[in-house]
Amino acid sequence: MYPVSSSLRLGALLVAGFAAVLYMTPLLRAVGLRAFSMATEAYKPGSISAAYVTCPNETVAKDIARGLVERKLAACVNIIPQVTSIYEWKGKIEEDSEILLMIKTRSSKVPALTEYVRSVHPYEVCEVISVPIEQGNAPYLSWVADNVPE
Repeated sequence: MYPVSSSLRLGALLVAGFAAVLYMTPLLRAVGLRAFSMATEAYKPGSISAAYVTCPNETVAKDIARGLVERKLAACVNIIPQVTSIYEWKGKIEEDSEILLMIKTRSSKVPALTEYVRSVHPYEVCEVISVPIEQGNAPYLSWVADNVPE
């Protein structure tokens, strides 16, 4: 074996390091961009809400959901089938099978959303309730905001 000088070893390490950086650059860039975008995506807690509406059947649920999205009152409506509701109505305990809408919208649009639902819903007193979203996936919440203009 021949002794390897320390300068040759240092040169080999530098070449290997440079090659590793070149090889890893796309990955490092992607990770860096994602970290930057996560750090700069500012979400104001409560500016997006989830609203809930119960419907008597799938036809009504789909009509309301489609109307909300078309009117830009909601970014997305999930239709959740077969919920059972037990409630008191006019002095009597009722039990009904219903469809639940889970609606994502801007909190500022909840009054207009409520008014639209009331105008098309078949119930005498329809359920429209909302809760502000405090935390969540920032890109999703931004998507909701982008699809429901102020």
